[in-house]
Amino acid sequence: MDGRADLHLHTTYSDGSLSPADLVAKVKNAGLSIISITDHDSVGAIDEAIRIGKELGVEVIPGMELSASYQHMEVHILGYFMDYTNRALQESLAIFRENRLKRIARIVDKLNRMNIPLTMESVLANATGDSVGRPHVANALVNEGHVNSYHQAFNKYLADGRPAYEKKDEFSLEDTVQLIAQAGGLSFLAHPGRVVDETLIFQLIKIGLDGIEVKHPSHTPDLEKHYRGIVNEYFLLESGGSDFHGGMKKDDHLLGNISIPVAAVDDMRRRLFARD
Repeated sequence: MDGRADLHLHTTYSDGSLSPADLVAKVKNAGLSIISITDHDSVGAIDEAIRIGKELGVEVIPGMELSASYQHMEVHILGYFMDYTNRALQESLAIFRENRLKRIARIVDKLNRMNIPLTMESVLANATGDSVGRPHVANALVNEGHVNSYHQAFNKYLADGRPAYEKKDEFSLEDTVQLIAQAGGLSFLAHPGRVVDETLIFQLIKIGLDGIEVKHPSHTPDLEKHYRGIVNEYFLLESGGSDFHGGMKKDDHLLGNISIPVAAVDDMRRRLFARD
């Protein structure tokens, strides 16, 4: 099958700026035939996206992006083709989202102690979905005039190492990969080029990782070649996408330009079929 796929997209259900319907319309205009919405700790956008996708001729694969912990590092794992109505998955995602709320409360408290009178109510007012994160704090800081821009909010207060930063409460790698598998899905290491310790990849392979996100805006051609080599050597699957947030981040103009062939998605289906 011809066509291109983008399997890393975000909506207002996590830290994107477009609704599921607006995002599907945008990817249709970008010439994509298959997408996956991979909101952080949320599958809330999937029903609407699938419905609009059917109307517009865009296939929407159920997806999500989860944060896991490995040797004091935050590692992102993408899940695809899960039964997103699975009870255990829904319960775990609820825990993820509750932990996010607690983290945001700690960040707001730190900002308050720096004499920045931000409230949880103002942060939540910027979150139209069910997963709250630092981008919503950044938007609240901009809206209330405490910083001049979204990027300044991160650079001054919210980024790792800045005064209002708070670490996430995360599941282990093993629990995260197992959660996706037991919901019938495939697990992929997201944007590995951001991970310094490459032994992580081989640890993930041992615990059942299905694939690697080879194509990503943060990857150079050399990195893509390197990760594709690992994929081929260890019989893994290849994923990729633009990590589109709807204009929130500097690489969002790459929608439609950072993608993978539909044949890679067909390989995923064959892997799932072989399990049944």
